This record gives sequence, structure tokens and C-alpha cells, in this order.
Amino acid sequence: MEDVDKAVTQMESLYMKGYELGLEYAPKLALAIITLIVGLWIIRVIGKVLTASMERSKVDQTLIPFLNSLTSWSLKVLLFVSVASMIGIATTSFIAILGAAGLAIGLALQGSLANFAGGVLIMVFKPYKVGDLIESQGQLGVVKEVQIFNTIIIAPQNKQVVIPNGVVSNGPIVNYTAEGVIRVDLSIGIAYNADIGKAKSVIMAVMAQHEKVLSDPAPFVGVSEMADSSVNLAVRPQCKPEFYWDVFFDINEQMKIALDDNNITIPFPQRDVHVINSSPA
Repeated sequence: MEDVDKAVTQMESLYMKGYELGLEYAPKLALAIITLIVGLWIIRVIGKVLTASMERSKVDQTLIPFLNSLTSWSLKVLLFVSVASMIGIATTSFIAILGAAGLAIGLALQGSLANFAGGVLIMVFKPYKVGDLIESQGQLGVVKEVQIFNTIIIAPQNKQVVIPNGVVSNGPIVNYTAEGVIRVDLSIGIAYNADIGKAKSVIMAVMAQHEKVLSDPAPFVGVSEMADSSVNLAVRPQCKPEFYWDVFFDINEQMKIALDDNNITIPFPQRDVHVINSSPA
């Protein structure tokens, strides 16, 4: 009978402890569950509001889902830590582990994180967009794609160049397309005995007749240098960026033909040699 009484006493003790624990933790558990449900609902609402706000602000479509996901997971981590703390789970060690893991991952991926941050800056501030002719890090080409880690451009030789966004965002970017007009810098030499005024008129006529050369801003021709064998003229037609190479090659060719037709010589390098005869003493 003593064994039965002890067993009954133990059962009663366990029941009382369970009852006390239930009284103590049931409200906390219920409150934690309610907090979790409401918190997840609020996070979803925040995600929808954030997405709508970014779409109204015309943020790049590549960036919207990423920022939405990043914000959502960050808020969820904070929510889960808060819920665990409400139940009574010690979160200090958990937070310390998360911090240490985040630091280790950040150090291991610092190059990638720099490229990611650069990609975010490029997508937000838009120093260039797909289709723009840009120059960055010594590379010139048309932007084919702006990714979150890299920018892909097509060089004039039809080569694909991949540039990390980290160095792009921290370095100079020359955007030839942004203003909608680009100047083509050309130079041509004429003989010293040629009529400069006539040569300038001929070249201006060539540019005026080209359909892709803009009249506003007006093209320009001026003397840039008195070289060893020629008077060099600076020729400055302006065009839309997509016609740059058409104008570059066409004007060079048509200037040569027009100057030849008008008997204006384009000299080749030459040197005068003076021979001095000295009579023997």
C-alpha cells in the first residue's frame, strides 16, 4: 500500500506542477501565438505597401522583389526572436550566434556584398540604363543588362564585357547617351597654301548634307593646329548617340572626296632639306 500511496502522491505532484506550469505559460504561449499570427499578417501588409510604393517611384523591376524579400525576412527574424523571448526562451545566445554568423558571412563575401550594394545604388539612382553608351573602368560599350552584381556591356568590337557593380558605382561613369546628343570629334589637315575659308565651307557643306548630323547644336569647323606639314582643322558634327559611328565614318570619307573635288590638298608628311655647299679653304 505504501508503494501505491507514493505513486499516487507523485502523480498528484506531477499534476500540480503541470497545472502550475500551464497556468504560468499558457497565457504567454497564447499571447506568443497571437503575436506571431498578427506579426506575420503585418509583415505581409508591409510587403504589399513597400512593393506598391517602389512601383510608384519607378524603382527598377529587378530590385523590387529582392528588396521586398530582404525586408520580409529581416522582419520575420525579429518577429521570431520576439516570440521566443515572450515564451521564456533565452534569446541572448541565439542573437550572439546570429551576429557571429553574419559577421563571418560578411567577411567571406565582402567582394560580393560590395557588388551587391553597388548594384542597388545603380538601380536606385540610375546613372545609366539598358541601351546607353557608357564608359567605365576603361571599358566603352552599350549597356546590355544591369544585374544585381554586374553590369554587362557590348564593346564596339561586339565583345561582351562584364564589369562588377562595386567598382562601377565607386568610379567615374561617362554616359554618352544621357543628354540625347553626342559630339563627334574629327580632325583633317590641309596644305599651308590652301584656302582655309574655302576648306571650311566645303566641310560645313558636307556636314549640312548628312541626314544624321544635327543642325542644332550646329556643327563647327575651326583651325586647331599649325602642324609640321599641314594646317589641321577640328571638325565637330553633332548627332544622336546611336548614329555616332555612322557619322564618324561617313563624314571622314565624304570630307576627303569633297576636298579632292575642290582641289584642296590633304598633304602627307614632308620635310624641307637645305644643303649648304661650303667652298674649300
